[in-house]
Amino acid sequence: MDEPFLALPLERLADAALSRARALGASHADIRVESVRQLNVSVRDRRLEGASEAEDLGLGVRVVHHGTWGFASTTGLTAEEAAAAAEEAVELARASAPLSSQPVELAGEPAHPGVTWESPFVADPFRVPVAQRAELLISWTDKLLSGQVVDHADASVLAVKENKFYADLAGTTTTQQRVRVRPVATAVSIDPATGEFETMRTLAPPSARGWEYLEGDGWDWEKELEEIPSLLAEKRRAPSVEPGNYDLVIDPSNLWLTIHESVGHATELDRALGYEAAYAGTSFAKFELLGKLRYGSPAMHVTGDRTAPYGLATIGYDDEGVEAQSWDLVREGVLVGYQLDRRAAALAGMARSNGCAFADSPSHVPLQRMANVSLQPAPGGPSTSELLAGLGDGIYIVGDKSWSIDMQRYNFQFTGQRFFAVRGGRIVGQLKDVAYQATTTEFWGALEAVGGEQTYVLGGAMNCGKGQPGQVAPVSHGCPAALFRKVRVLNSAKEALR
Repeated sequence: MDEPFLALPLERLADAALSRARALGASHADIRVESVRQLNVSVRDRRLEGASEAEDLGLGVRVVHHGTWGFASTTGLTAEEAAAAAEEAVELARASAPLSSQPVELAGEPAHPGVTWESPFVADPFRVPVAQRAELLISWTDKLLSGQVVDHADASVLAVKENKFYADLAGTTTTQQRVRVRPVATAVSIDPATGEFETMRTLAPPSARGWEYLEGDGWDWEKELEEIPSLLAEKRRAPSVEPGNYDLVIDPSNLWLTIHESVGHATELDRALGYEAAYAGTSFAKFELLGKLRYGSPAMHVTGDRTAPYGLATIGYDDEGVEAQSWDLVREGVLVGYQLDRRAAALAGMARSNGCAFADSPSHVPLQRMANVSLQPAPGGPSTSELLAGLGDGIYIVGDKSWSIDMQRYNFQFTGQRFFAVRGGRIVGQLKDVAYQATTTEFWGALEAVGGEQTYVLGGAMNCGKGQPGQVAPVSHGCPAALFRKVRVLNSAKEALR
């Protein structure tokens, strides 16, 4: 835990804000004191392009006053300013009351007094000298540029350290720290005759780890950087795919994003209830379909999890003081659960939230945000090579790229980084311009088999967007390699010309 953050008068700020909110008649009040630090380093063709650090430091007070929300924030970190924020939050609740359609109720949560939690990491990225950060990324671009077909190479890292203190009128006080990193390197190959280019980037996912991740703890960077130039050369020569229905084996490096868009967002309860409609829509997985909707095949088992090791959405307690949990969303292909915050849980008549409230800044109000939503592997299940053998003829898809999905998370299209033609269960070469298209239930209904634990990888993103004003949240999605039958494949290059 950062000592400068712990040196702040956290308890005094909480007492001032909560006491004032109580005195003004709030039935619920909570305060978050937060420090969110970010660093960015970018390198291009063996040269440092940019390096920066920034911090967002302040506090936010949220209240329920006579059944209406109120929220206010300040960068001031004195007891007087904390109390003033509580007063402003109550005033905003009073002003909003005539516009409120129904009283705010929150699902109950036991008090958790005086608890601390930290995400595990070895090397704090913010204590690594700038020159050392740049030197490592420069070496990555140097390795990529050693390939004959690589004309340009980029490498970058985003790191975030989040320190957060939370307290509420029910008696919960939590102090937490999370560290996460997103490293990526990209190789570019340009055809000198036509000017056309191909790119290929690393598959390493962002992770709730420290700088040690970039030095090989959790990912084999040496191996991947060595492989990319030859894979890129092959991609340049690869034929364009013929559209049609194909059997697919999809690697975790691609499938995580399909899970995020078609399952993760679709099972957010605020969307399913129609309360999140302005930013990217609602959900086809309506609440009345709970326990009834055939989401996919019996091989589909998806969990929501706020406890997964190294998960970007992993926490000890959420921004409403709810303890982290793990639960089923889809079991044997049937919708059996949602992601909840305390407000959504109460609206749906559920006894407890499963800890899905998060704000990305002390100046933002907590929203219902995504847990680590993951497709579970088959215990003792097949390897990727065994899935490919079972595929027979088809396509093996690796790495994510562009995507598109409708407002209800139902009709979608996804592309990827690398596509391999498979004949007789063996990879015979690369393809280009592959995009797979389906409805959510059609796609997951085509799931025939999932790989074993040895194929499982925790992918994810640091910038899932939601809310107005917009907020971003980090989230991971684990999955094994998986086999799908008869999925529509488009030629993305030809589609772009239509």
